[in-house]
Amino acid sequence: MNKKDILNKIKSLDGLSQEERAYLVNLVNTKKKYGLVWEDKPEDVEEQLRTKLPVLQEVKERAIINDTDGENHPNHILIEGDNLHALTALTFTHENKIDLIYIDPPYNTGNKDFIYNDRYVDKEDAFRHSTWLSFMEKRLLIAKKLLSENGVIFISIDDYSHAQLKLLCDEIFENSSNPDNWNNLSTLIWNKQHSQQQGVFKRYHEYILVYAKNKNKVKNIKGASGIIEAGALKKISVKNPASEFTFPKGVRFEAKEGTEIEGTYGGSEKLTITSGKLICKNGCTAEEVTISAGWTQKNQMKSWFSGNDTVDTKGQKVLEFYFTSTGKVKCRKERGSITPPSILPEYGMVSEQTAKLNAIFGKTEVFTNPKPVEMIKDFCSWFAGEDSIVLDFFAGSGTTLHSVIELNASDNKNRHCILVTNNENNIAEEVTYERNKRIIQGYTNTKGENIKGLINNNLRYYQTSFVDGEPSLNNKRQLTKLATELLCIKEGCYNEVQHELNITPQQAQIFTNGKGKYLVTIYHSRHQLEIQEQLVIWLDNLKDTTEKVRLYAFSPEKEVLAEEFYEVEDKVEVVPLPEAIYNAYLATIKTLKLDKKQFDNKRTAEA
Repeated sequence: MNKKDILNKIKSLDGLSQEERAYLVNLVNTKKKYGLVWEDKPEDVEEQLRTKLPVLQEVKERAIINDTDGENHPNHILIEGDNLHALTALTFTHENKIDLIYIDPPYNTGNKDFIYNDRYVDKEDAFRHSTWLSFMEKRLLIAKKLLSENGVIFISIDDYSHAQLKLLCDEIFENSSNPDNWNNLSTLIWNKQHSQQQGVFKRYHEYILVYAKNKNKVKNIKGASGIIEAGALKKISVKNPASEFTFPKGVRFEAKEGTEIEGTYGGSEKLTITSGKLICKNGCTAEEVTISAGWTQKNQMKSWFSGNDTVDTKGQKVLEFYFTSTGKVKCRKERGSITPPSILPEYGMVSEQTAKLNAIFGKTEVFTNPKPVEMIKDFCSWFAGEDSIVLDFFAGSGTTLHSVIELNASDNKNRHCILVTNNENNIAEEVTYERNKRIIQGYTNTKGENIKGLINNNLRYYQTSFVDGEPSLNNKRQLTKLATELLCIKEGCYNEVQHELNITPQQAQIFTNGKGKYLVTIYHSRHQLEIQEQLVIWLDNLKDTTEKVRLYAFSPEKEVLAEEFYEVEDKVEVVPLPEAIYNAYLATIKTLKLDKKQFDNKRTAEA
């Protein structure tokens, strides 16, 4: 029996409701002949989107603003709430704007690591994989909408769900039958340096899937870090005192400004250090450390790059040495362009990452298995350049933001980071937020040492909230009023302008980024005509703009709103509310394949 016969049979069946008949027709029409197939499992938070529209509300007392007008440093964002709701809100503020996404989702091992509809999914659940795939698909579909055209996503995963996730990502991110255009950039191998006994073999590694929204538009990797690794070497000659010195694990050195580290290459991937001076940054009282010309073939360094080069320490080209727990000396330097390997370098054992996190809090048992800061810094250095936006919607302990803050400090760039996490066991407040608050403001570690903060950062804290989705006039007014934080995030304008207009904040507000960009929001008011007249005069006298003022107002349609500001049309771009938000959310709801037919009909009837 072919598909047409089956559909005719379904249409002729008695005793089926219209909804049941539609479900069966859809099932037949969407049945795959090849690919990953699973039973869709509805999610409670997904069902909320049928009747509720998410908005973001700022918790102002948790804002960390480290400059006078709040606009000179990157404004990082932490959103507390279910990530499906937060991602839906971000489709209005950040569609096609995210340059890099890193996520570390629950691994679906059955060991109380994956919660679905407020319960753990255990190993005995017959639909464990279907449930997990339903959960991941919805979030990855939205993630793709958020990625910029040259955006890249990194997804950590282990053996339990690697195969299923790979097939799922292939379906979501591939847009061509030609393998040369497939958007899977690589599957990276990360050596955790921690054994998980699995039957015959000890498992030391996990995977990181890397996909592009459009592989052909991904920028070449610039300014990435190369790793040079030498053999065991615990003693080198130290000047003042002029004697042998054994350096403890973790000691780091940086090439002295103005000096050169000379190297000779042998073959395509080996470097022998022949001379040079290093300044000791910590762990040693000596002012200078001299590497003499005694490095032999035995100590040749393996690198990620080839060619003949003299390392110039001026500008951004910095050579940094440090020692591992086994006595190996390593060197990291920045280069203009490299090709990273699919097998990632060692970033330290899981226990080391946990210890570093504990040191930030000055206590133990803060969070289990945090990801390495250096690893995510590498990902960002490869694909997130100046002013790039980085997103992590399984934020955990907040490693991604920590990484972005440190990377910005090291290369003087202005990346912005968005974190999303629920507040299960108070993780958002007590771990994710607190960790990055300490990184920004400084802290005292477990050794009693005062660590200076990386203060050139702002952090703003938001929580998800909701507006009734039925588009009644009252709900539209409510959505318009509660959209202020969404608009500030979307336009990057957080600083409210103090003006002398006869307008209250309940009627309209003006925001700026402090650099010539302005945002105006007009809420429904009985005095809207008078408000508009005052704003037209204000806009006409505005001189320091770098682009058209974005003006959002409660209005039935764009044409009506444009007519009201025709006198300053060369200075303003008008957007009617709440239609702009409705349109973004409905597109997302369509992407998620939620049945919004009834909702749409009500909107049409009241339009």
